[in-house]
Amino acid sequence: MTPDIKIITGNANLALTESICDYLDIEVGRAEVKTFSDGEISVEIGENVRGMDVFVIQPTCAPANTNLMELLVLLDTARRASAKRITAVVPYYGYSRQDRKVRPRSPITAKLVADLISTAGAHRALCLDLHAGQIQGFFNIPVDNLFAMPVLLDELRKDIPRGEAVTVVSPDAGGVERARAFAKRLDADLAIADKRREEPNVAEVLRIVGDVRDKTAIIVDDIVDTAGSLTQTAKAVRAEGARTILAAITHPVLSGPAVKRIEESPIERIIVTDTIPLRPDAQSCEKIVVTSTARLLGESIRRIHNEESVSSLFV
Repeated sequence: MTPDIKIITGNANLALTESICDYLDIEVGRAEVKTFSDGEISVEIGENVRGMDVFVIQPTCAPANTNLMELLVLLDTARRASAKRITAVVPYYGYSRQDRKVRPRSPITAKLVADLISTAGAHRALCLDLHAGQIQGFFNIPVDNLFAMPVLLDELRKDIPRGEAVTVVSPDAGGVERARAFAKRLDADLAIADKRREEPNVAEVLRIVGDVRDKTAIIVDDIVDTAGSLTQTAKAVRAEGARTILAAITHPVLSGPAVKRIEESPIERIIVTDTIPLRPDAQSCEKIVVTSTARLLGESIRRIHNEESVSSLFV
């Protein structure tokens, strides 16, 4: 890498940033991110970034508001330090599920966060598996939306016996495009869970549309939060006669009773990425396996810095 690149980070996911810098063979930039006694965020960059290509790595995972504010203050700090170009690298984009008005007098916070990132000083954004592709259009700056599918597939193939019949299952209609992409690369069939959601974090899976009997069923999704939809889909798939049930999820939010539900579910193995650090009880769950996105994110950062194609990573 050329010496005119700097990578700085907040406190959301230091391990991922360090892994990305290891891949790029550069050091993590010196940035001190602290909190005053009243809760306000304080940031100070401890080295020169004037005229440099600065990448600020910060997923906006829990505590979402704190991590989002750290990201915004880091961006503003880099802008005021005269960085030439600033890229907000947001592996997990918080508030992404509020991407439209589902009820009267409700916000579209995915758009609000996009505006905040742009206003804070970002010239471009780099995200991974946005909850909805149209969120890219909420930004007034260039956005690269990466796909974790290649990383998840590499790990999944270790658990699928050669010649095994496989069906990829989408836990809802909104995830069909993602599930179809997985199915194409695995030469697998496709099934969909017919789900009803009466309120946030409360869903009911009514039936499975598709054939999973005597097959390995792989449930794929971008986010696992309370794991209600995931585990209900797994139970419905088991009731339809699936032999083995696996799951591949990009962002392991795992809030509330999620880990307990996964442990009690018929899912044998759930593969997640390291966009969000696992909370302690998830780290001890034997069913949860973490695979790294550092190489994917690092290579994307290298290509952005060198003005090379990012989309060719997924051809």
